[in-house]
Amino acid sequence: MPESGPEERQFVRFNRLHRTLHACMIVSFLSLALTGLTLKFSYTRWAAILSRLLGGFETAGYIHRAAAVLMFGVFITHLVDLYRLKRQEYGSWRALLFGPNTMLPTRRDLTEFVATLKWFVGMGQRPAYGRWTYWEKFDYFAVFWGIAVIGATGLTLWFPVFFTRFLPGASINVATIIHSDEALLATGFIFTVHFFNTHLRPEKFPMDVTVFTGHMSLVEMKRDKPREYEALVASGKLDEHLAEPHPAIVVKTVRVFAWVSLGLGLSIVVWIIYAMLFAYR
Repeated sequence: MPESGPEERQFVRFNRLHRTLHACMIVSFLSLALTGLTLKFSYTRWAAILSRLLGGFETAGYIHRAAAVLMFGVFITHLVDLYRLKRQEYGSWRALLFGPNTMLPTRRDLTEFVATLKWFVGMGQRPAYGRWTYWEKFDYFAVFWGIAVIGATGLTLWFPVFFTRFLPGASINVATIIHSDEALLATGFIFTVHFFNTHLRPEKFPMDVTVFTGHMSLVEMKRDKPREYEALVASGKLDEHLAEPHPAIVVKTVRVFAWVSLGLGLSIVVWIIYAMLFAYR
């Protein structure tokens, strides 16, 4: 068979490890959200029905803790991968953290944020985004914040005897409030703002599968990441990042997983709004 031409190949944006970690995080977060909300809103009818489907409130607690372990595993694996990147590809933390593809917020992100607001109201052109947009960086560091706050308080509630050996007993009550409210905030953010930024924007609607397949077409790349595309073309390295498209069955499987996750997430938002408006205690 003849080789596919350059236009038929796709840009590899995420490698297999990144795709696997994201999929595991989805499973973990959805499990945490579903089980956690059944406990937080246990007095509502939908929470009682959901808890029975999960095997009861006690079983929901076991699922919740297992999902937390998975989330910690994803986080630790990512940190190890960052260390690998530093050693093998960047050579130093400075190059990794402050290079052109940094995930840290920069002055350019602020400039692009302002330019995007102007573009929204027809007062300017759409910014030429690079590899990471300002909203992608915000979503990325939201995970670090969530692991630190929700994870730490969750561990405190999981092992209260251990933590009260060096913390006052009142810290358990504080941890309960922080863990519950911060988790509710994180769940609401992920299933509204994050979902909109990644899937419900006009140019992506109804589904962006890039993070699941790891690939994006060159047409998409020129539109969504023009600065990165131009940099790779100028350096002559674009071809190194191209690969053949996945088989159709792989893309269909990915879409089923993504649609189930999206549907569950939006359903959770509806349940939260209902509980907050009509049944909150």
